[in-house]
Amino acid sequence: MNELVEHQRTFYYTESTKPYSFRKEQLNTLKNMIEENEQSIIHVLYRDLHKSEFESYTTEIGFLYSEITSAIKNLKEWMKPQKVKTPLTHAGSKSYLYQEPYGVTLIIAPWNYPFQLALAPVIGALAAGNTVVLKPSELTPETSSLLKEMINKWFDPAVLAVVEGDAEVSQKLLEKRFDLIFFTGSVPVGKIVMEKASQHLTPVILELGGKSPTIVDEDANLDLAAKRIAWGKFTNAGQTCIAPDYVYVHRSVKPELLSKLKQAIKDLYGEDPLYNEEYSHIVNKRHFDRLCEYLNDGDLIAGGERDEDINSIEPTILDHITWDDGVMQDEIFGPILPVLTFDDIGEVVGEVRNHEKPLALYYFSENEQKQEDILSKLSFGGGCINDTLFHVANPHLPFGGVGQSGVGSYHGKASFDAFTHSKGIVKQTTKFDLSIRYPGRKHGLKLIKRLLK
Repeated sequence: MNELVEHQRTFYYTESTKPYSFRKEQLNTLKNMIEENEQSIIHVLYRDLHKSEFESYTTEIGFLYSEITSAIKNLKEWMKPQKVKTPLTHAGSKSYLYQEPYGVTLIIAPWNYPFQLALAPVIGALAAGNTVVLKPSELTPETSSLLKEMINKWFDPAVLAVVEGDAEVSQKLLEKRFDLIFFTGSVPVGKIVMEKASQHLTPVILELGGKSPTIVDEDANLDLAAKRIAWGKFTNAGQTCIAPDYVYVHRSVKPELLSKLKQAIKDLYGEDPLYNEEYSHIVNKRHFDRLCEYLNDGDLIAGGERDEDINSIEPTILDHITWDDGVMQDEIFGPILPVLTFDDIGEVVGEVRNHEKPLALYYFSENEQKQEDILSKLSFGGGCINDTLFHVANPHLPFGGVGQSGVGSYHGKASFDAFTHSKGIVKQTTKFDLSIRYPGRKHGLKLIKRLLK
């Protein structure tokens, strides 16, 4: 690890990563690498998580193509020094923001979208002119192995290298001095990453999670709400950091919504979801057992069947849930949807405020004033009105959390910005010199007071 990090640092200081041509070449290489290995990627995602070809392409491969294309198209513009306003006190000078790479970066990826969430931040890092040490998740070993094989073949390790291993390997990597650390994962591990980074005052970007609420008000379009909630919740068997974690539904429409949710699950995954080839499985036995404990909470409305031999749990809806139930204590990260009831939206606002700020929030209502009230009163990373998940696929929107759901953001230009230090520069004239800036000048203080007010 020491050799790898120092090798990348030495290469970075050759200034080779900074030219536009080099950055564009790396992004094109990344795209070509993915294109040549599409079927292998789909295969390992099926082996690790039982992901279908449709889900693998839409949520992993296609997402990366979109991000790379956007970065290549806009890179030259992003790299340009940006001229900013200069105040009268700086007469004769011009002010700029210069975009500077951080240097040698570490990216630690999670297991739930093991290909996409490994390479999405790499796009920003390479576009910004950094080198990258990538640590994939050991919980998806087939994908991790393929990432290493592909990157070893297509990239110079001085630019991009993969280090495989378990949590102990991650701990050792975090002891090295990097110029920026990007981590996607759980809140507890995010705290460890931040603590380790603080030893060197290394900047961090933490993409974490939390309990993301979905609120269905009395005037919502229930057909679309049910379909979009079921899709957002049960994609990847609920193993999505921005999945609807629970639903708050207005009492007057609750029976109808529950009925429509059950029908939406059948429409998406059929009568026997456990063995549907379009339905993902739980990543391992430990997470499967953890999720099964939640099935004892509340009343089972739909689903609940499981198969421990393949780590699969049906899309499940639980009713009569309270905040004291185990399923409401932590982020679920699985195909279990608890349902809570409200009579007044103020109850929901108060309850959500009583807990940590979520990574996402989804609100279903036809009333624009109600929509704006929710957006104004509740703090969360990002979200949708009358939809779920869709905001994450817009490269023009930054994606990230707030509070315990994350630090910093990325996607699109935000990815470039995340891996870039914006360096403020004043270019001063030598044709004249304002004497009032110096002490002892006649009327100097009087003029300064006027200029600075």
